[in-house]
Amino acid sequence: MSAYFNEANSAHVVNERMAPETSPRLQEVMGSLIQHLHAFIKDVQLRPEEWETAIDFLTRTGQMCSAERQEFILLSDCLGLSMLVDAIHHRRPEGATENTVFGPFFVEGAPEKTMGSCISLDEKGELCLYEGIVKDLNGEPIAQARIHAWSDNADGFYDVQQPDQQPKWNNRGVFTTDADGRYHFIGIKPVSYPIPDDGPVGQLLKQLGRHPYRPAHMHFMIEAPGYDKVITHTFVQGDNYLESDTVFGVKQSLVTAFDPIEHPQAQWRSTFDFVLVPHPRTSTAT
Repeated sequence: MSAYFNEANSAHVVNERMAPETSPRLQEVMGSLIQHLHAFIKDVQLRPEEWETAIDFLTRTGQMCSAERQEFILLSDCLGLSMLVDAIHHRRPEGATENTVFGPFFVEGAPEKTMGSCISLDEKGELCLYEGIVKDLNGEPIAQARIHAWSDNADGFYDVQQPDQQPKWNNRGVFTTDADGRYHFIGIKPVSYPIPDDGPVGQLLKQLGRHPYRPAHMHFMIEAPGYDKVITHTFVQGDNYLESDTVFGVKQSLVTAFDPIEHPQAQWRSTFDFVLVPHPRTSTAT
């Protein structure tokens, strides 16, 4: 085939320019990407003005990124790409807690809290008792599991979105289980909220006739020695956006009841057990 570029052999010519010493995985990924991109452009007969619009969109997406905001992750989330990559690489046996999107608002260094503490610092919202057990597939409790929990506040914003309005570390905390694997802490009953939609991704959603809302949820990340890390949410049963989450993060197994209770510190209770699987590198072959 000719080494000169033309419409018919475009992808082949581009891929042939890769040097032989290019890593096999990079060759595989870039080769497939080039094939699919060129096939897409031919399929839709992309117009020059549409190509320019796409370049402008990606440029503005990059310009929107900062230390506090990652517009490209937001784009990946809203196209379902984040969830697809996560699903492919976190296939777990039945009964194990499912992953969902990490989200852009996790912050390293959240304070270690005593079990039972309240993570809500702004005195807003309806308080909820979160409780359950971290266990393995056999139902055995897992000690020394670190549970990172974080959520929006009652106005639908994370603390990092409102550094001048919310207390630092509002609705964030890290808890460590004892031998019984149990956890319990006080947070707020989360509320549904829109993703940041004042940038290119928000404009795209509007043009596609899609809303920007996420259903109410509490974020969790659970880490324990010898076990696969779980990054997930628990979703409020009955939320209006469960079936139309703008980032496609809802899984039925993660939807849980928030029940009214009489409690000196909380108006609601959410009970959820996290089931971990051994990390592949620590599993015993059979």
